Amino acid sequence: MGRGRRGFFDDLIKLPWPVALIVGVIGYAGIRHGVPAFFARQDGPYANALANASASLAPLAWIFLAACTLCALVAFVNARKRRRLLDTRTGLDSLAAIGWRDFERLVGEAFRRQGYSVEETGLGGADGGIDLILRKRGQRTLVQCKQWRREKVPVNVVREMYGLLAHHGAHAVRIATVGGFTQDAARFAVGKPIELIDGATLLAMIREGQNADRIPVPTPMPAPRIEPAFTSATLTVTTAPDCPRCGSAMVERTNHRANNTFWGCTTFPACRGTR
Repeated sequence: MGRGRRGFFDDLIKLPWPVALIVGVIGYAGIRHGVPAFFARQDGPYANALANASASLAPLAWIFLAACTLCALVAFVNARKRRRLLDTRTGLDSLAAIGWRDFERLVGEAFRRQGYSVEETGLGGADGGIDLILRKRGQRTLVQCKQWRREKVPVNVVREMYGLLAHHGAHAVRIATVGGFTQDAARFAVGKPIELIDGATLLAMIREGQNADRIPVPTPMPAPRIEPAFTSATLTVTTAPDCPRCGSAMVERTNHRANNTFWGCTTFPACRGTR
């Protein structure tokens, strides 16, 4: 069963949550100040009335801002759920255990972590169709999600998506499933801009997205330890010689006139022995 047409705020929820806040602020300024300023430049009684309606438009401006803020909150919560949905997948059984809507969100989050802008179109459903539109580097890719574990996707599904490729003027088609594809489906996709993503490939994408989201915090390199440098110095101990005249100990003296040193007897002037 397909999904119905979405409104403005439904579309706003599908966008990144900061976009909803920005739209709310711009809308508030436009309603509160832009509309009166525009009609202030016009002639006529209705234009004059609207030009002086800044105060009366204030409640409408606040309502619009509040609605956009609520959309931003819902978008933020949904983004957290999608991230958790992908981060908690551990194998093919966990892919098959979730509902088909969550399966679409899971596939979209896996592509989102590959750098794609992902739009949940609302044109698909439990019975198939275009579930996601991927955009990257100016290329548009249509995605259909098939949460089939026991059955293989037949060739008619691939043919239908190929027809949608031409109808919507997209660049490529991708079909993701938990199980696999029939041989006829695989043969039909050869040579065409069609990528068939089976369960093993999808699980590899999910694990790659899990690893990419866990950006390791670089461990700071420890500062090199500077060891104190010790120089091996030889301590020279000079032993005072004995006086050659009296045998007493000698002491080092300085001759200030000749600016040199010599050994003199400690009993000077009784003994004038030098060396």
